[in-house]
Amino acid sequence: MKKIEFTNSQKEHIVQKIKLYFEKELNDEIGQFDAEFLLDFFATEIGGHFYNRGLQDAQGAIESQMDLFKEVLYTMEEPIL
Repeated sequence: MKKIEFTNSQKEHIVQKIKLYFEKELNDEIGQFDAEFLLDFFATEIGGHFYNRGLQDAQGAIESQMDLFKEVLYTMEEPIL
């Protein structure tokens, strides 16, 4: 899997979410550097799990749509006597 990278805007948004989480849920402040470090850790060490789950979900959605597509094709068949 290639390295998970975010645009500067995405990274800013995620870092703000991390900082807010620490404030609200843990009653603790986390600095910008620490929040960025934590984001990099999750992207590197845990990101693959989320990526793979996303692929599995996409595969399931595609298979479901393919089943519908097969059904439509089946209904289009002409009877042959």
